[in-house]
Amino acid sequence: MTLRLSDRLLFLSVTNRGKVLGYVTAPDSIIAREFNSVSITNELGVFKIIDLLVIENSRERLLIELKRIHNLDWIVSKRLNSDRTVLPCKSSNCGGYTLEAELGITPNGYSEPDFLGWEIKQFGVTKFLNLTTSVITLMTPEPTSGFYVNYGTEAFIRKYGYNDTKGRDDRKNFGGIHKVGQKNTRTELKMELIGFDIETGRISDTRGMIALIDKKEEIAASWAFSSLLLHWNRKHNNACFVPSLLEKSPIQKYKFGNKVILGTGTDFQYFLSEMSSGNIYYDPGIKMEFASTVPKIKKRSQFRIKSKHLENLYNKTEMVDVETEV
Repeated sequence: MTLRLSDRLLFLSVTNRGKVLGYVTAPDSIIAREFNSVSITNELGVFKIIDLLVIENSRERLLIELKRIHNLDWIVSKRLNSDRTVLPCKSSNCGGYTLEAELGITPNGYSEPDFLGWEIKQFGVTKFLNLTTSVITLMTPEPTSGFYVNYGTEAFIRKYGYNDTKGRDDRKNFGGIHKVGQKNTRTELKMELIGFDIETGRISDTRGMIALIDKKEEIAASWAFSSLLLHWNRKHNNACFVPSLLEKSPIQKYKFGNKVILGTGTDFQYFLSEMSSGNIYYDPGIKMEFASTVPKIKKRSQFRIKSKHLENLYNKTEMVDVETEV
């Protein structure tokens, strides 16, 4: 289109490989007339979200897949490589990788849901009977500013970390639960919500952030609202939480439950409200091994919640038994 026509329309879409497609059309075109004749209520900022026909039945297709996976019983721990090669998995967080491998989900850095418009979250349980007491990792974003970003992870651990509590030599950790308004006794950092009105449950400053503040009132690490908002609203608008049992011997394997939790409709301000009440907390697993020689660093920033509070993050939550639903 060479003319700046008034009321022209721009359509955008993202492929499953992260490629952005765009199409501009004149206001009197067939597609524009069809678009203007349809009532669209799903909006994100200035954008109207059109769910494509291919994912209209995504809920049913997801539940069919989860029923199949449940009926496989015990599944040997595994993960998919980016080229879809199946690899063994031996770490403590292989439950999620194993479920994703069964669903055909490969690792990617796109802020898009995992499976047909659904974000898939696995969480470990000791029994399938009670799904309300488990801890779920919601997201693992790296900080966007503060000492952590300015000086690097190693300097951050050396300044705010502590010697390994299990006595493992030459290792420093940065971990523990950090809740809004409370100081962690090991790191001596306090978490604050800057630019969020707790009383109204709304963002009061678009430049706001989630911040870890040290005893000198300096920002040790922070996450800008702007970096999290679109990620949360888009990736977590439809979410499925799947419980799993773990068996470590003689070989690591997982069994996935028949009852899953579905959450639909969310807003980043729900996330911040749960943070302000202490239901969502920062629980990092950052470590530095061989600290005195050639440091080996593992980064893992985690925002977590107990499963009983999931209903506060969504407009609708439901417990679904895949054995009877499909």
